[in-house]
Amino acid sequence: MKARQAFVALLTAGVVGSTVWLVFFSPVLGVRSVEIVGNLTVPAGQIEKQAGVAPLHPLATVDLGEVEGRVLAIRRLASARVERAWPSTLKIEVVERQPVAVVPVGDKAALIDRKGVVTEVRPSAPPELPVLRVDRPGPGDPATVAAIKVIGGLPEALLMKIDEVRATSPEGISFRLTNGRTVIWGGADRGEDKARVLEALLPRTARVYDVSSPDVVSMK
Repeated sequence: MKARQAFVALLTAGVVGSTVWLVFFSPVLGVRSVEIVGNLTVPAGQIEKQAGVAPLHPLATVDLGEVEGRVLAIRRLASARVERAWPSTLKIEVVERQPVAVVPVGDKAALIDRKGVVTEVRPSAPPELPVLRVDRPGPGDPATVAAIKVIGGLPEALLMKIDEVRATSPEGISFRLTNGRTVIWGGADRGEDKARVLEALLPRTARVYDVSSPDVVSMK
């Protein structure tokens, strides 16, 4: 009886040891493919390379947090989630940053997202994005944050008429329209009211529309 128990114990230990080796050390359950989900403009190959996981690396020992951190070094990505898909696939789901405005940087154009983070720098500005002019562009600049909030809250039809947004302060936001006219917007408060009033005023001929106080507007 004791001999049988000992044999069973040895057999069990062998099975457990083999399983541990198979899962944690063997290439049998290693990474054979990397699945990229959610990317629209960032190439899947760039994301896979940035992930830095060697082929056949045991899937069980991949540090998911480290892989996420490496992938998020790509500035055009807002978030990344890495998961194991057994038996041999590493799944990386990403969300890309969406540019909302362009900040001139010398002769280049820096695209920024809704948090003020630069997503990429291009030789020229995309025509569909408004130019944002602030003294200290960045996610920690109050004027930048206020201007982006205003841009993000504008109706699409009105946004398409804006060529440039200038913010001298959080309360000093103004627009230059594509036809050369100027809109004094003021702060980021009451955006819906200001947009509604401005759309009603634009058919009237004027050089400057002041909707900073939507209850008392003026035109020049």
